[in-house]
Amino acid sequence: PDMPASITQNLNPKFEIREYQVEAFVRFTHYFNLPNRPKPMHLLFNMATGSGKTLIMAGLILYLYEQGYRNFLFFVNADNIIEKTRDNFLNAISSKYLFNTDIRFNGERVPIAEVENFEGVNANGINIRFATIQKLHTELRTERENALTLDDFKKARVVLLSDEAHHMNVSTKKQMELDLTPEKPTWENTVEAIFTANPDNLLLEFTATFEGKTRAIVEKYRDKVIYLYDLVKFRNDRYSKDIEIVRSNLRLHDRMLQALLISHYKQAVAAHASIQLKPVILFKGKTIADSKENRAEFHRLIDRLTGNDIDTIRKSEVPIVQKAFRFFDKHRISTEQLIQRLKQDFHERYCLSVNSKADRETYQIQVNRLEEKDNPIRVIFAVQMLSEGWDVLNLFDIVRCYDTGSTGHNKIGKTTTQEAQLIGRGARYYPFALPGHEDAFKRKFDEDMEHELRVLEVLHYHSINDSPYISEIRRVLVQSGLIDEAVVTRPLKLKSQFKETDFYKYGVVYVNKRVRRDSHGIESFNDLAFLRVKQKPHEHTLPQGTGGVTGITEAEKTYFPQTGNTETIKVADIEQNIVQTAIARNPFFRLDALKRYFPQLTSMQAFRTSEDLLGGLVIVFKGDFSRVENPAYEKLKACCDLLEEIAADLGNQFTEYEGTQHFYPEGVRHLFTDKLLKFSRDNPRIDENHEAEHIAKTAEWFVFEGLYGTGEEKAFVLFLRNYLEQLRETYKDIYLIRNERHFSLYNFFDGQAFQPDFVLFLGRDTGETQAYQLFVEPKGEHIEDFDRWKAVFLKAIDTERKGERIIADRTYRIIGLPFYQDKNQQAFQTALDAVLYPRTPD
Repeated sequence: PDMPASITQNLNPKFEIREYQVEAFVRFTHYFNLPNRPKPMHLLFNMATGSGKTLIMAGLILYLYEQGYRNFLFFVNADNIIEKTRDNFLNAISSKYLFNTDIRFNGERVPIAEVENFEGVNANGINIRFATIQKLHTELRTERENALTLDDFKKARVVLLSDEAHHMNVSTKKQMELDLTPEKPTWENTVEAIFTANPDNLLLEFTATFEGKTRAIVEKYRDKVIYLYDLVKFRNDRYSKDIEIVRSNLRLHDRMLQALLISHYKQAVAAHASIQLKPVILFKGKTIADSKENRAEFHRLIDRLTGNDIDTIRKSEVPIVQKAFRFFDKHRISTEQLIQRLKQDFHERYCLSVNSKADRETYQIQVNRLEEKDNPIRVIFAVQMLSEGWDVLNLFDIVRCYDTGSTGHNKIGKTTTQEAQLIGRGARYYPFALPGHEDAFKRKFDEDMEHELRVLEVLHYHSINDSPYISEIRRVLVQSGLIDEAVVTRPLKLKSQFKETDFYKYGVVYVNKRVRRDSHGIESFNDLAFLRVKQKPHEHTLPQGTGGVTGITEAEKTYFPQTGNTETIKVADIEQNIVQTAIARNPFFRLDALKRYFPQLTSMQAFRTSEDLLGGLVIVFKGDFSRVENPAYEKLKACCDLLEEIAADLGNQFTEYEGTQHFYPEGVRHLFTDKLLKFSRDNPRIDENHEAEHIAKTAEWFVFEGLYGTGEEKAFVLFLRNYLEQLRETYKDIYLIRNERHFSLYNFFDGQAFQPDFVLFLGRDTGETQAYQLFVEPKGEHIEDFDRWKAVFLKAIDTERKGERIIADRTYRIIGLPFYQDKNQQAFQTALDAVLYPRTPD
C-alpha cells in the first residue's frame, strides 16, 4: 500500500520520513486491513536506537485516528521517557514536536490532548494518557478518583503504545504463566489484562532490545514482529555515527583535556565548512560521589589551564589528536588561542550534572534539546541517569572517568553492557548536508576515510589503555551491532604516471549543479508532467446496484451485467459547493501550501475554477447517473479521490531542487584525489585476486592503482579491456576513471544526486568531435528497477539533446550510456558503437 495521507500530511513536515520508516508504516497498514487479522491485535516494532520509533508512534496515532480510534495509552518504565515523549507529542513549540501545527482530517481541525482517563474525553480529538508502567500497575489495583480502571479499557477501545517494551516481559523471561488474577500482580499481567479487556484494543510495542536468545520470548513474539530494523542494518545504512575507542595511559586530568581538544577540533572543522555544530562531551562517573569529584576536577582544569598542559597532549600518539593539532597549526590556531577558547566554551555555566533522580527531573527537557542553538550546554556529568530515553544527536565524546577494567571472565560484566548502551545513544548521527551529499542524516565519508569532515561522523569513547577491558567493551559493541567485527581499509591512489599526463594536469570533467527550483515558471498543471491526472483522466465508478450469483461449477460464467455508459465531466462544471467541500476536507489544499507549487496563484477560487488548474481537469464517471441514489455524494467522493491523487503526486514528486541542464567544467586534478576506503572484511569488492583488479593495477588506461568494484563493475572493466583494440584505431587518449564519490550528477527533474560508477574519456587529434566523456553505470539485475530513474537520467545526458548544447565546447561531447550488464553486454556495445561510430545516412 501507499503511505497514508493521514500520516504524511499531519506529521511535522521538518521530519523527513525515511525509507525504512515508510516500510514500517506500510507493513502496519497492510496488516491492519487484513480481513482475518487477530483481535485484539498485538504487534512489535523491533527498531534500533535512533531510528525514530517515536515518530513511528506519532504516525500510527494519526493513522489509527483515521480508522476511528480516539484513545491512546503511552506507557514505559521510566519517568524521563514520559517527559521526553510528552514534549514530543504535546509541546508545539518544541524543536522535536512530531505533529503538524494544524492536524486536520476531512477539513476539520483535530486537537491533541493529555487525559487522566478515558471518561468524557473529546470524541473528535486525540486523547493520550501518559503513565509509567509502575503507576499504571498501581492505579488499576487501587481505586481512587480520576484514576484509570479496567472498565476504561472494556468500555472504549484503546491503542496501547509500549515503549522500551523489553522491560514488560518479566514473567515470560522467567517462563511463568500469565495470571490475570489480583493475587499475582506483575507488570506483564497488568498489560495483558488491559489489552484483552476489549477485542478492538491494540497493543503496539516498541523496543531496540529483542532478547532473541530467550526461547520463551521468541515463542511469545514469533507472530508479532511486524518490522525488524536492527542496529546492524541501521548502521550499515549509514544512519549512525561510527565509533572509535580512544585509549591512553593518561591520568584523568589529561584525559579530560584530550577530550576537550578533540571536541574543539570537531567544532572548528564544522565551522570551517559552515556547519552549525556545538559538540557535547559526557563525563561518566562510576558513582554519584565520583561524578561530583569529576566535575570539581574539570573546573580546576579549566581554571588553571596552561600552555604546558596543551603541550603535554600535543605529544600524544593518538591519531585523532595528531589530526587535531595538524588542523590547529594549518589554520594558525595558537596554544594561547586554544587556552582562551577552551576557557570560554567550557566555562562552569556551560556544564550540567545529571546524577540523581531530582537532577533528571529538573533537566530532562534541557538534556533532550542539546542540539538547539539557544542551549549553551557543552558538558554533561552523569553516572547512569541518561541511558534509555536520552535523545541527543550532538554527543560526540564520552569520557570514562574511572579506571576499573574488565570482569576478567568470559561473561561480559553488567557495567560494560551499560557503557555500551550509553555509547549506542551517542552514536546517533548529527545531520548535515553538503553538495553531492544531500541526505543530511546519513554518513557521507565511508568512501573517503581521510576527508576532513569525517571526524563529524565519529563518536569517540575515551578510556584507559587496559587491554582486557578494551577487548571486552569492543566485544559487546560488536555483539550489539554498534561496530563492525571486521573492518579493513584500502587505499585508492592515482597512478603516478597518470599524474604526469596533460589530461590530469589540464583536463576537465563536465558535471552539472544542483540548484533550488525556480517555481515562478509553473503556472498550470501542464507544467508538471509527473501528474498522473495529466497522463490519464481520473476515473470514478458509479454504484449501479447490479449483481448476481455464480455457481461453483460455472466459474467461467459471469452474472454481473456491465454497462458501457460513461460520462466525462470537467471539474469546473461540477457544482462548486461540492468542489469546495472536497477541497476543505483535504488539508493539503490551502493557499499558502499551494503557492509553493504555483507562486503566481492568487486565490483558492482561481485554483478551483482555472482552466489551467483544477477547473480544467476532467473526471470520467463510469456508469449511469440515472441509476445512482445520491449523485451529489458520488461527485463529492470523486472530487475527494482526485484531490488525493494530486496531493500524493505533488507531495512525492515535486522537490525543492533540480539539476541544471547546463554542464560545467571541473579540473580532473581537483576532482579526482587519493582516498582511504572502508570495507567489511568479507566484502567481495576487496578480492584483489580478480582479473579486473590485476588490470586496474597494470593498465595505463585505468587511472587508479586499484578498482575495489562490485562483480558487475569488474565485468565492465574486462569488457572494456576487450573493446580497447577497436577504440585504439580511432582514439589516442583513453582513460577510465572509477568514481568513488568524487563527483555527483543531479537529476534534471528533482535534483537527486547520482554518482555514476565510471567516466570514460576518449580523445583524438582530428575530427569534428575531438573528445568524448561517457558516463557508465554497471548495474546488477537485482537492483535495476529500483534505480530506473538513473537510466532515464543517463539517457537524457547528451550534448546534442533537443538540439541544445549543454556545454559550450563544440569539439567535446558528453553522453550517458545505458546500464551495463554482463549478461547483456552486446546491447551495451551496440549503444556504445552507435555513439562512437554513428552511421552516415545513405
